[in-house]
Amino acid sequence: MKKIKIGLMLSFSLILLAACGNVASSGSSGTSKNTSSSGYQTTGQTSDSNYEGVIKDGKYLTSKSRGVALTQNDNVLNLKSFESGLLDLSKDQFATDSYIFQEGQYLTKTTVQSWLGRESSANKDGLNPKSNGKMDETTRNPMYVQQVEEQDFMTKKGSKLSLSGISVGIGMNSVDYYQKEEYGAEYKTVISDATMREKGKEAANKVVARLRKTKGISDSVPIMVAMYKQAPNDSLVGGSFYAYAVNKNGKTTIDNWDDVSIKSYTFPTTSTSTSPNTNDETTFTNFKTEVQSFFPNLAGVTAQVQYKNKAITGMHINITSQFYSETEIISFTQYLSTTAVKYLASGIPIDITIKGSDGTMQSFLAKTAKESTYYTHVFTSY
Repeated sequence: MKKIKIGLMLSFSLILLAACGNVASSGSSGTSKNTSSSGYQTTGQTSDSNYEGVIKDGKYLTSKSRGVALTQNDNVLNLKSFESGLLDLSKDQFATDSYIFQEGQYLTKTTVQSWLGRESSANKDGLNPKSNGKMDETTRNPMYVQQVEEQDFMTKKGSKLSLSGISVGIGMNSVDYYQKEEYGAEYKTVISDATMREKGKEAANKVVARLRKTKGISDSVPIMVAMYKQAPNDSLVGGSFYAYAVNKNGKTTIDNWDDVSIKSYTFPTTSTSTSPNTNDETTFTNFKTEVQSFFPNLAGVTAQVQYKNKAITGMHINITSQFYSETEIISFTQYLSTTAVKYLASGIPIDITIKGSDGTMQSFLAKTAKESTYYTHVFTSY
């Protein structure tokens, strides 16, 4: 049985805190003073597209289980797109102007570790099947469930916060990597989509039934379960969510699933990865060509692009430069702020990161979906 480890994952606590401005108490806005009897504060909200976060007893309330995953999850892009995609789906169910985000508090590290293990006499709660003792790629029982993530959504009732919704993401393997002996060669079992979906539904029903028995989760709390297909370790992009369901009224099973397609692509695309809309890549290519023609000292211009149901929802552009002087970096950043407006899509969030060839962050640009101009920041040497 594979070991379970605590991996480093992109923490939405950082994203939420970075996106928020003033810290607000439960009884006021725009102040860090805690005046509520319940001992909680909120991070404040600088954009209606982001949630306020929860601060309790003067500290940000961190997840009790974040980062637990199987040892095989070597593609860090899986970790990033899993958590960000789950949050995006949650926004459709729990509006950012009505709910407050709280890191998962009901699934502990120990609980998730046991769930991600194999079912056995010593681990009755394992979501992955018992080992059949075989090690051949086609006859062994693979590990299907890769990761489980919880997100909580709160509402204010007087001076208290109440749990009003839960989102749970379940990451399923499309490829299960394993070793026949410790430190030995790596093998893999490819899992078909049909089998992955079947095993995913089984796991989701078990997770919902267990959550319904968890202290503090009332029958009135809706639970959204979102299913995620892990990308292989050698993929240039992360995986994608393929289905979700909302469990209400205390039900312990999921009867109906809705299909969803949240996928990531890399621009420029490859022969094996074509985006749903070629116009999006054309605009990026025009932007890249324009930038490189004026500033030839660029080692690379690439983008990670996310689509939901074939519509573009966001873009992260990475530029590697060979600039060394601060004046060059400032001029380049200023040029990007106008060129991006001219060439790149409007109505979606976009960020642009410029790094030196040694990996040092040089400057950063970003805009929200509603903004038409970019915020810019140049990192100086002091």
